[in-house]
Amino acid sequence: MSVKLIDLQNITKAYGDNTVIDDMSLYIRENEFLTLLGPSGCGKTTTLRIIGGFETPDKGRVMFNGVDITDLPPNKRQLNTVFQKYALFTHMNIEDNIAFGLKIKGKSDKYIRDKIEYALKLVNLQGFGKRMPDSLSGGQQQRIAIARAIVNEPKVLLLDEPLGALDLKLRQDMQYELIRLKNELGITFIYVTHDQEEALTMSDTIVVMNQGYIQQIGTPEDIYNEPENAFVADFIGDSNIIDGIMIQDELVSFLGAKFPCVDTGFGTNKPVDVVIRPEDVILTSPENGVIEGTVTHLIFKGVHYEMEVMAGGYEWLVHSTMMFPIGAKVGINVDPFNIQIMNKPESEDEEAVSVEE
Repeated sequence: MSVKLIDLQNITKAYGDNTVIDDMSLYIRENEFLTLLGPSGCGKTTTLRIIGGFETPDKGRVMFNGVDITDLPPNKRQLNTVFQKYALFTHMNIEDNIAFGLKIKGKSDKYIRDKIEYALKLVNLQGFGKRMPDSLSGGQQQRIAIARAIVNEPKVLLLDEPLGALDLKLRQDMQYELIRLKNELGITFIYVTHDQEEALTMSDTIVVMNQGYIQQIGTPEDIYNEPENAFVADFIGDSNIIDGIMIQDELVSFLGAKFPCVDTGFGTNKPVDVVIRPEDVILTSPENGVIEGTVTHLIFKGVHYEMEVMAGGYEWLVHSTMMFPIGAKVGINVDPFNIQIMNKPESEDEEAVSVEE
């Protein structure tokens, strides 16, 4: 994945007074599964549409293999898009849907037949060619939409929340199908979603966006385990985000107690955000915890118990395979390696100091 295929250079896009993307730069490697992840309105779909040629940036350039394609129309780009709504032609059978783009390109009948057979096999729908779209399930229709895109042999496949209309089981099945297709086809996937689980499951690289800005770029492991700011930590999975003071290297104070950590370089008595994942909170007997609390809420989630624990004036979210009943007194410990320290925005520094004092 070392070859830079797509390079977005200082992209800005506004609709009226609303700036959706603000001076964004991002490159995408060949054969990479890159996911644009963020809440509604963060600019991820606009970014995808700019790559696809459906929108033109107000400023900046879109480079493809070193060539400027900023003003190139969608049908002239080496990419195809799969939308959430499938966009199948309801009056055509499956074969004709898949063949549509190939017929426009003037391909021979034999070439088209071979490609249809190949595409149906790839999406595990052999024998479905003569059926009509309305006879298929949502998951099957989505596979046909993907088959129609890949027969054109694009270098890049753009997917705009393609699994959003599917139920949970179908969505999970299609996640594995997309990973398999990406590995078999050897093409670049650019995927848009607001679903954190989808992003973590499928991606080589995740780009977390908010309000038109990139918040963090990294592998799923990096994004989850080493969030760069409180937005990323809060958006990617559940987190306990607590005001703290970095007393010195490898020692942080929050909720009236001092916790050893492994972070360095934050300075002395520096206001920070402390991020602790629910699964990293260790519940023990009250006398063995750094701070003491009371279980206030309990839900069985199947693979673990989800509990809320009031401790130090903060309601902790805890995931544990051990069950502590509501009302139980518990102690809280956290392994130093599982405490993530992040700088606060400058505007919050003074307020955080006064609160901790």
